[in-house]
Amino acid sequence: MLVGILAILENIKVENLIVSKQKEEYKNYKEIVQIAMKKKVNIMVVSAKDKIDIDKYTYINILYPEKKLTFSDINNNSLVLKFVYKDTKIMFTGDIEEEAEREILKRYTIKDLKSDILKIAHHGSKGSTTTEFLEAVSPKIALIGVRQK
Repeated sequence: MLVGILAILENIKVENLIVSKQKEEYKNYKEIVQIAMKKKVNIMVVSAKDKIDIDKYTYINILYPEKKLTFSDINNNSLVLKFVYKDTKIMFTGDIEEEAEREILKRYTIKDLKSDILKIAHHGSKGSTTTEFLEAVSPKIALIGVRQK
């Protein structure tokens, strides 16, 4: 049974796939790209400071990772992005850990990070979503993605 992005790519029409660069080859990452290419999905490789305009009210700011990757593990190279629709800001943090959070806190102001909604990093693991990061983002709502077995 396919789960997550693999299941989405296999079962739902996807037009664009936004990914970050990785230092190492990972089986799942390669499989995702292969399926996307087979389905003729537009693959966008992005890094910090990129902006994706969706319409006149909506855009995505890529906050992390940088073009020059700091970490070799896939979790700390997860995309961190801020989705903005009018006055509503949602931060998506992927599976980043404390080390990546520290890098983000060094590079951005509180104004840059402030979001109404925060998708908690790495399913709420103890190695992510530090107090400092949470205070900087200062969300009204925090969401944690979990999968039932």
